[in-house]
Amino acid sequence: MKKKIQSTVYILFILVTFFALVNAFTAYKNPLNIYENPLVWLALIGFVAVLVLKEIVSVMAMNKAKELQNEKEGIIPEDPNLWIKKLLVKWTRAKSIDQEEEIVLDHNYDGIKELDNSLPPWWVYMFYATIVFAVVYLVRFHVLGGDSQEMEYQKAVAEARIEINKYKASSPDVFDVANLTLLTDPSDLKRGKAIFNLNCASCHLADGGGQIGPNLTDEYWILGGGIKNVFNTVSKGGRDGKGMIAWNKTLKAEDIAKVSSYVLSLQGTTPAKAKAPQGEIWEE
Repeated sequence: MKKKIQSTVYILFILVTFFALVNAFTAYKNPLNIYENPLVWLALIGFVAVLVLKEIVSVMAMNKAKELQNEKEGIIPEDPNLWIKKLLVKWTRAKSIDQEEEIVLDHNYDGIKELDNSLPPWWVYMFYATIVFAVVYLVRFHVLGGDSQEMEYQKAVAEARIEINKYKASSPDVFDVANLTLLTDPSDLKRGKAIFNLNCASCHLADGGGQIGPNLTDEYWILGGGIKNVFNTVSKGGRDGKGMIAWNKTLKAEDIAKVSSYVLSLQGTTPAKAKAPQGEIWEE
């Protein structure tokens, strides 16, 4: 009678949970919002919890019934952990308390006796393994001259650099500051002029004569002239606290190269109001 009641309650709960899930899912027309309904999660958690609990109770009941049946028939079941105990004895060579008399040494210190326990096999095997490893290591690195970790790292870095250079050589679109050269193509200078007028003319004036910023038409440079120095100045910014801001977060590297080339094209021109020279004369 008790089992029937339990089964009935279990079946009713499954049915109620199923209908709750169906109603919760259908309550939301947008499938993306289904799991925002807390009823869905509560129903799912309850459903899974009942299933797991039911299985645990069933297994416990079956084990208990089997235990009672064995006790009734006088059957002593084998210890399920017997293989673990045998494995521990084999790998530790431990002696039980009843067997300690076999390994007692003839030493007695105020009633304290010494046992002649054997070293555990797992410890002995690990010790042998360290000896083998030491021999292999000695031959590999000190006799045959194998690569150390530092040498392996240096070789890996060198190989990576070779691969990077190959990639750059086969990918002309990859921008490399080390290979930067002065751009003289009219389309590049036109693009550079547009960028200059939009971002730089407010400080250097449209003709490069200088206002807040220095004069870009003379041969004097604060942070060095030449395409690479000008590129680095535009990209990373001018002097700390009083120089130009870094444009590498606003402009692409290709655009910085074009505007830098345009700035150098202003060399030798005559602005309307030239600012006094700043910096030192730059010689390529």
